[in-house]
Amino acid sequence: MYFRLFPALLISLLLSACSNNRHQDHENESEEPKVNYTAYSDSFEIFAEADPFVTGVPSNVLSHFSILPDFKPLESGTVTLKLNVSGQTIEQTLEKPDRKGIYSFDVTPAGTGEGTLEFIVRSEAGEDRIIVPDVTVYPDAVAAEKDIESRPSSTTNTSVFTKEQSWKIDFSTGYPLRQPFGQMIKTTALVQPAKGDEVVVTAKTGGVVSFTGNQLLEGAVVSSGQSLLQVKGSGFAEENSAVRFAEAQNNYEQAKADFERATLLSADKIVSDKQLLEAKTRYENSKSVYENLQQSFSRSGQTVTSPMTGFVRQLLVENGQYVEAGQPLMVISQSGKLLLRAEVQQRYTQVLNSISTATVRCANDNITYTLEELGGKVLSIGKASNADSYLIPVNIQVNNPGNLVPGSFVELWLKTVTDIEALTIPVSSIIEEQGSFFVFVQVTPERFEKRLIQTGETDGILTEVTGGLKDSERIVTKGAMLIKLAQATGALDAHSGHVH
Repeated sequence: MYFRLFPALLISLLLSACSNNRHQDHENESEEPKVNYTAYSDSFEIFAEADPFVTGVPSNVLSHFSILPDFKPLESGTVTLKLNVSGQTIEQTLEKPDRKGIYSFDVTPAGTGEGTLEFIVRSEAGEDRIIVPDVTVYPDAVAAEKDIESRPSSTTNTSVFTKEQSWKIDFSTGYPLRQPFGQMIKTTALVQPAKGDEVVVTAKTGGVVSFTGNQLLEGAVVSSGQSLLQVKGSGFAEENSAVRFAEAQNNYEQAKADFERATLLSADKIVSDKQLLEAKTRYENSKSVYENLQQSFSRSGQTVTSPMTGFVRQLLVENGQYVEAGQPLMVISQSGKLLLRAEVQQRYTQVLNSISTATVRCANDNITYTLEELGGKVLSIGKASNADSYLIPVNIQVNNPGNLVPGSFVELWLKTVTDIEALTIPVSSIIEEQGSFFVFVQVTPERFEKRLIQTGETDGILTEVTGGLKDSERIVTKGAMLIKLAQATGALDAHSGHVH
């Protein structure tokens, strides 16, 4: 029950928020016909609702200014409206909006005929000019009403969603894009650390594991050279690292003393050159053995240090556990670069070599990335399947954006190269209902037609449209779901949201 009430409640809240901003004379709103004007520049969307322009009669032009590409209201700035008809120009300048994004102009046309509306916006971002062509100024109100009523109007399966409402949500519109769009191979990929970004730390001697502190846990951050744990060999009758270290130290100290003594005696010819050379050789050999052990060992055993800066991805031993030389102790990872290992069916064998890029969707937050955004590349494509699987492996390397976890799975779309162009729209613009797909086509920036479309391939970001939509039709690319909820409630009327 609560789930069914939520859409209606959400739209009611939006309506309530908008109605609180109405002027007090809303009750006296005229039911006279209005003329809609829409224009775009690189920086603004202009949507104006105007009284029909009649020579010598004041007309109100209620203008909505949305800043692109976010479609948020223009909150401050000076706007000049110029009505250019038959060589005559009528203009008005407003220093600030009546409400956020809304400027209400009042102009009285002086001539009759076809002309233009020009909006000049001056804000902190600079100056922008937007021209609306094909503006008609009528000789009298009867001609205006007759012409407006003769114009076709699209009201079938349309929904009203006011600018005040769209400004409150993540909303945008745009045109479909015609571009090369090849075959897509959808699969899943296992996230693994890249080979150079992960190191397995192993024991160099047998002994008992002793943690140096209580902070060594999986996920703990470590720095290069940091002491992690010790492998103590003392107390064992055989393979005792402490005994071996003490023996190497004693041999080194004795060889050093013998070499120094032989060096002094050789000056007086008491020791032959051969004996001096033998003493030097023993000294250098014992020194190499001792210094090698000294890097990782002490009398208490091996001191295990981190080979690089990163974090402990996996801890393979416990405190007090006996390990042998060569046994893995832990895995240190950086996770700066990751390997996505996917497997695809053999039926795609012929197109695998034409894979050029991919898109990746994270399961934990549903964010989709292009391979270029992740700084990734296709490393290898398998040439054969193995005995354990009939699938063909594909390996892709990417930079970790911060939300990819080694060991998890992601959705992956492999994109092939093609010269064939297709009409594409963002996935966020599509609404699915019982297996059918719809988009909202913009009739005006406040009225949208729900349109059934036929879809083809998708890469998780864009979807191919095979029918039901034209290149020249502007659609809702973000916020389509709220328009659907508004349509479902039936709570909106065509005049809600404005004062004329």
